[in-house]
Amino acid sequence: MAFDYSLDYENLDLRQHPELYRVGKDEQGVLLVEPYKSEILPHWRFKTPEIARESCNKIYGMFEDYRKEDDFVGMDMARKFIQMGYTRARRYTNYKGGRKYNKDGSVKERQLDPVKAEAAAIFKERWDEIGKDEDYLKRKKEHQKKYG
Repeated sequence: MAFDYSLDYENLDLRQHPELYRVGKDEQGVLLVEPYKSEILPHWRFKTPEIARESCNKIYGMFEDYRKEDDFVGMDMARKFIQMGYTRARRYTNYKGGRKYNKDGSVKERQLDPVKAEAAAIFKERWDEIGKDEDYLKRKKEHQKKYG
């Protein structure tokens, strides 16, 4: 089921109401769902490989903490931030300043920033690991079956 953008996320605590959470596709809702956004976002960084590694490890630690708390929504939000670490670092790898389009709307010429590529690879490795995590996948399926 698609992520529900119609909810009042500014005033909604999805830890208290996990039944309202929809996994959605990819990173949908990553910057909306509270209290997870406020918990995870301060740790999300990818400027250098060292910063990316520290960030990714911290967020993955949060993923594991949410697992221990039997909090699937938290687990999925941590997964989304890790995925977004990869996709945003790749954007900066390919486009200086992270902007894909010129002011006139045309697509900028791609470049390769090896530092950002290494940062992206750090997040990608962890994202792939989560994608194969049988417990996470089981919880995801259960959540989707139960709530949509």
